[in-house]
Amino acid sequence: MRGRTTRPAEEANVDLTPMLDVVFILLIFFIVTSTFIQEKALGIEPPPPPTPPNQQQQQVPAILVYVGPDNLITVNGRFTDIGGVRANMERLRAENPESALIIQAHPRASSGTIIRIRDEAYNAQMERVNVIQSADE
Repeated sequence: MRGRTTRPAEEANVDLTPMLDVVFILLIFFIVTSTFIQEKALGIEPPPPPTPPNQQQQQVPAILVYVGPDNLITVNGRFTDIGGVRANMERLRAENPESALIIQAHPRASSGTIIRIRDEAYNAQMERVNVIQSADE
């Protein structure tokens, strides 16, 4: 065995730098191309807090819009259709400019009808709009 020299075995060396580069590039690509879901919600404002008893404040009557289980609409007790809701709200608000609007909905009422009434209230520049569920079953 003359002339043969023994060399130590080379260790396998794996360079992970290019793989990490690829992973980071893929991560950036997926973050940039992903779409974020924006949930839409109803803009429902809570009722104002009760006034302290020491402040005597004149009660302004609220405009009550009731939506029944069969989607029949009444505005302060008067039956109307969806097209006449805004006109009735504007008429009642002209009588009492500071009055709030309360939409009282039956549990089986269509949510589309309630949303259309709320949108009509916002189009009529109603500032205080509240949606409540009626206790009728």
